[in-house]
Amino acid sequence: MVLELHAPKGPTLHDLWNSTGSGLLTYLLSFVYVGIYWNNHHHLFQVVSQVDGLVLWANLHLLFWLSLYPFTTSWMDDQHLARVPTIAYGVNLIGAAIAYSILILAIRRLPSSSHMDEVFGSDWKGKTSIVLYALGIGLTFVEPWLGVVPYVAVALIWLVPDRRVERWLERRDEVSTG
Repeated sequence: MVLELHAPKGPTLHDLWNSTGSGLLTYLLSFVYVGIYWNNHHHLFQVVSQVDGLVLWANLHLLFWLSLYPFTTSWMDDQHLARVPTIAYGVNLIGAAIAYSILILAIRRLPSSSHMDEVFGSDWKGKTSIVLYALGIGLTFVEPWLGVVPYVAVALIWLVPDRRVERWLERRDEVSTG
């Protein structure tokens, strides 16, 4: 994900802010989201023993939404958090969250995935994220910068690591080597 971040014309933080504006912050937010999805996707496929065509299509659906992040991030930044681009960014975020939920559902339906409830639980973070994204989209109609607050809140929620996957993998490895 590469946005047009321009080097400051001077050596101060004021120069940095004047040259990048909110670009650095919107880039950081989207970079964090990509990192969160990358980590969670990696964890998800560490505990999956098989996939089928539906899982592959669900995975491609997620990739579609993630591939839009550079576009919606750039548009939101270029338009200085204007209403429509900020709503589009929120739709992009909620689209990726729904796609990830669909991917998990596609995996959970497989006969070899009976352990998924033990590993991931009720997915309260995923459900809460979708609600907060919808709230953010709604708040953007009131004031665009208000809509960004729930988007940041979701990123902060996901930054807290969930150790359930690592614990499950450790137990699995102990059983297989023990």
